[in-house]
Amino acid sequence: MTDIKLTGTIAAKQTGKNEQVLDKLKVERERGITVKAQTASMIYDRQASRYMLNLIDTPGHVDFAWEVSRSLAACQGALLLVDCSQGVQAQTISVFHNAKDRGLTIIPVLNKIDLPAADPDRVIAQMQATFGIDPEAVIPISAKTGRGVSELLRAIVERISPPVGPTSSPFRGFLFDSFYDRYRGVISLLNVKEGTLRVGDKISSTFTGKRYEIMELGIMHPEETSTSALYPGQVGYMACNMKEPTDAHVGDTLYRVGQPVDPIPGFKPAKPMVFAGVYPIDSGDFPKLEESIKRLTLTDRSVSVQRESSSALGQGCRLGFLGTLHMDVFRQRLEDEYNANVIITAPTVPYKVVYKDKEVIVSNPTDFPEVTDTTSKVKEIQEPTVSASIIVPEQYFGDMMDLCFSHRAEDLDHRYLDSTEGSARILMTCTIPLSEIVTDFFDQLKSRSSGFASFDYEEAGYRRSDLAKPVDALALIVHRSAQESVGRAWVKKLHRVIPRQLFEVPIQAAIGKKVIARETLSAMRADVTAGLYGGHYERKMKHLENQKASKRKMKRIGTVNLPQEAFFDILSQSK
Repeated sequence: MTDIKLTGTIAAKQTGKNEQVLDKLKVERERGITVKAQTASMIYDRQASRYMLNLIDTPGHVDFAWEVSRSLAACQGALLLVDCSQGVQAQTISVFHNAKDRGLTIIPVLNKIDLPAADPDRVIAQMQATFGIDPEAVIPISAKTGRGVSELLRAIVERISPPVGPTSSPFRGFLFDSFYDRYRGVISLLNVKEGTLRVGDKISSTFTGKRYEIMELGIMHPEETSTSALYPGQVGYMACNMKEPTDAHVGDTLYRVGQPVDPIPGFKPAKPMVFAGVYPIDSGDFPKLEESIKRLTLTDRSVSVQRESSSALGQGCRLGFLGTLHMDVFRQRLEDEYNANVIITAPTVPYKVVYKDKEVIVSNPTDFPEVTDTTSKVKEIQEPTVSASIIVPEQYFGDMMDLCFSHRAEDLDHRYLDSTEGSARILMTCTIPLSEIVTDFFDQLKSRSSGFASFDYEEAGYRRSDLAKPVDALALIVHRSAQESVGRAWVKKLHRVIPRQLFEVPIQAAIGKKVIARETLSAMRADVTAGLYGGHYERKMKHLENQKASKRKMKRIGTVNLPQEAFFDILSQSK
């Protein structure tokens, strides 16, 4: 924020405006986190020279690592920002190695040096031990007061090499983001690698092969500022009457029609790790919900979308996310930006079902085979695992060990990041099933460490596991060691939300043909003897027996209609 002000990109003081300039989404301002990478171009004057600096502000949470990955693909350098009061975090290590693998110039920056709890010497020692960084290369700053920001801007100009793409070469651009405008259609953000792009040029997509005419060009300053052309190294936006959101493929290479170029390599698309069904509360709102999801995924291309239907919830979509926070943020954006009222089913992970002749990835519990059947052709079930990294103060090490082992962690190892007396921090690594961390793992991690632990993970392949599936949208896939506790918990939840009927309703959790938990919802009962005065007791017994017979008949032929509100309640309680 300070560097944007220092370069004159925005006014030094904004009266009556929220100064979270790059946090444009409502969910970002409410939660105080960054979930969407934002671009800003700045003009920096130094010693009679003028430079254009293109900044991409990226999220820090592991669930939005894809935003970081695609942003790094459009950059020549990266600022490794470390909080001076908290030290190196688990996600910091992940981002560092991602940038290093891409060959980017990395500038280590120590932020928040103005805080009373700041300990620059200790944190710089951590950065040296963890990343092998020269302490002299670290730039201490305070983004709040502006201290050190001028030195940081000079370091960016001096340490990061400018783009080398020649202006005279054929145009080649890298598309790394997009959003939708109701009047102009799809707006794409691109990094010009080589050549020049001008208004009126006709371009083509390497991925789709479709052609477009450039109607508008500009840079984000940080709001849209029109220009007549974009040159090598510049990051800007492009409007070209692109109507279909799916045509803006992140990672695509654009070129001028008649001058084909080699695609830009090195960018991997996102791979969803958590799946959930999304349904409208009112089934008639599905077309509107589907269009809203289509528009929203244009700004978040890491989400996968597939139609599905449920006998209980109607028509909906099965979406794939990078994590549970990603899923919850997407839900809130649907509600904030498109006024959608939705039900989201319990999150699941993609399992690999190995048959005798093939392998199938199953992300929907309703498609999970009944492996208890002796005639089943299933050879084995494999679950996804992740390599987890946890950084925690030494005093919470025992609690973190217990947390990891209770969630089936394996190959647990640890090492000290520093050895400062009274403030040592430990880096723990382990392999843990993905299904164990998509529930309440992160909440427990923060609770047991008083908020001081940080957590990051990356995909680690599949491994064989003993799994089982305990009405349609409420089907779950759980490890057999937890099947009884999960079954009892869900049966109790259903007992609370299912409306009482005129007959007794048994609620059961079952794996195959074996019932592992049961609750009985008692029947509503009218006082059929209230209007009887006097007479023999056999007269009352006759009415009571008739009532029992009627209830037995209703139990045989009656059905329980579970309202969508009940599904909403139980799925809300399960998050």
